[in-house]
Amino acid sequence: MKRVLIGAVIMLAVVLVFRSCSEDKEEKSILQESSMLIQQQIKNVSKLVVTEGHFAEVYNYKDSQELFGTLITADKKALVVVNAEVTVGYDLSELVFEVDEKTKTLYIKSIPEPEIKINPDFEYYDVAADYLNPFKAKDYNTIKKNVRASLLKKVEASSLQRNAKNRLLSELSKFYVLTNSMGWTLQYNEQVVQGNSLKQLVKD
Repeated sequence: MKRVLIGAVIMLAVVLVFRSCSEDKEEKSILQESSMLIQQQIKNVSKLVVTEGHFAEVYNYKDSQELFGTLITADKKALVVVNAEVTVGYDLSELVFEVDEKTKTLYIKSIPEPEIKINPDFEYYDVAADYLNPFKAKDYNTIKKNVRASLLKKVEASSLQRNAKNRLLSELSKFYVLTNSMGWTLQYNEQVVQGNSLKQLVKD
């Protein structure tokens, strides 16, 4: 009878240990699957959140050189019409994140800065230059540099960056919905992100 009791106790202990190991293994498997799903969803999100715009500008270029003191002035000028396609976006492939399976937390470490890409099309009109002050490659480079700087100021003063930020918030909201539905936590800058606080992820 004593042997039977000891055997029953041993069997019960084996069953409990086996069940405990199985549950731990199953829980770890679920956590790993959740972690892999979150990482996959982040990779599948839009690589580039883009807002597009069109800008036009008329640019007057003039350069004068004095020869022999102030006796002779050699001028050159050009009228340039510029049509530019501008895109503002975020390359989400540069998003830095970390998934912690133990605490079931998705940490957003770093969000990329907005990218502004300007693709101008130049049309030159009324190009005139004196023999002693001809147009050179550096003149065209100066025109392109000045036009680009002018267009960049217009883009920064426009609504393009704000629209791109709204698109980014839309993409980031997918992370919150995903983590929240799986019982995980989304965190950025050591703060837990709630549904109405996604704007803290993006710099003003």
